[in-house]
Amino acid sequence: MSSMQHAPQQTIEAVVIGASAGGVSALLTLLSDLPASFRLPIVALLHLPDDRDSELADIFQHRLAIAVREAADKEIIAPATLYFAGSGYHLSVEMDRSFSLSCEAPVHYSRPSIDVLMESAADAYGAGLAGILLTGANFDGAAGLAKIRQRGGLTVVQDPGEAQVPTMPEAAIRKRQPNLILTLDGIRRLLLQLDGTSC
Repeated sequence: MSSMQHAPQQTIEAVVIGASAGGVSALLTLLSDLPASFRLPIVALLHLPDDRDSELADIFQHRLAIAVREAADKEIIAPATLYFAGSGYHLSVEMDRSFSLSCEAPVHYSRPSIDVLMESAADAYGAGLAGILLTGANFDGAAGLAKIRQRGGLTVVQDPGEAQVPTMPEAAIRKRQPNLILTLDGIRRLLLQLDGTSC
């Protein structure tokens, strides 16, 4: 297991989080206690059924001290905000650090796809990106996390032993060893450490 002491001392500018089965409760555990002073933008993608609108922004808005909203096409990523990918569209981060939505084919049977989000964010932020992969039942996110690592970003995987469904974290660990493998509590402490202003 990696520990907090091995966290690289790099300046993180944004955080992307991917999850699937079990992801809502994992994210609530991870983010509910973030202080109002938390400054980093967080972009979260949970696999959702195509045929219904995401209510994640509404659910989390009432439980978090920072701004929460669904990511919109062409929107510039702002600090101190949690963005959720909506259903039915891939969410990408452009080089000017704005969002774009697309209807391209599903990746790993998923649209939105964690790989699409993470790979585009890795290109936009390079070493300034932290990628976090949580519980989930498929392989989406493994390639995206590997791309973040390749571009010098920080990669974190939820400890598969704690994950409600370990398939997704295990796939990411197999593909390319992440910088850190942590419990949700460890990831929450890491977020505060990376933010710097919230300690």
